[in-house]
Amino acid sequence: MALEIGLLVFPKIQQLDLTGPYEVFASLPEARVHLVAKSLAPVTSATGLVLTPTTTFSACPTLDVLCVPGGAGVNALMEDAETLDFVRRQASGARYLTSVCTGALVLGAAGLLKGRRATTHWAAHDLLAAFGAVPVEERVVRDGNLVTGGGVTAGIDFALTLAAELTDAATAKAIQLQHEYAPAPPFDAGRPETASPAVTAAARARLAASRAEREAIVARITTHRPPSD
Repeated sequence: MALEIGLLVFPKIQQLDLTGPYEVFASLPEARVHLVAKSLAPVTSATGLVLTPTTTFSACPTLDVLCVPGGAGVNALMEDAETLDFVRRQASGARYLTSVCTGALVLGAAGLLKGRRATTHWAAHDLLAAFGAVPVEERVVRDGNLVTGGGVTAGIDFALTLAAELTDAATAKAIQLQHEYAPAPPFDAGRPETASPAVTAAARARLAASRAEREAIVARITTHRPPSD
């Protein structure tokens, strides 16, 4: 029986959060990968790439894997009742509940991170605790059937990790080789711990507006959340 894998698609998604894992998942034997959105209308990513959903919330099959990518559009999703209901509904039956980058905040807003170890993009990592999560500074974090990936490019590491769970290590390694995934970045500036203070400050400045909006949303939804969530 084919694996049913769904990746959430929404306006202002960070496309690499989706397309990195998509390449890995689509390479799995007998896997059907769905791009799931409210409607089939094309969706524009945060950087302008247009994505075409393949199924809607109402038509989506029960998923073996639900993956929530991140991006600037996560801010709106955290207060989007229709999206949160879909995520909760699929999470109740999925073998694996997953996220990449700030997609973890959507899982938190849906009440699915309480007491569970998780990670997200470095610029949003401190917000996980507000949802009752246990923040972990690792590129890929596993807690039972919850698997979360760190920022953007960690989505490939996350997907390969999950590919080994869904099939076996040999298959995952073959997919890694097929994609020649052998990172050798030109700069050691991929984390605040290794980037210079000036580079880190510049990155924080670029993210400042979205971060401020995100802080306000997280404070609002966690303040009014019932204790039972």
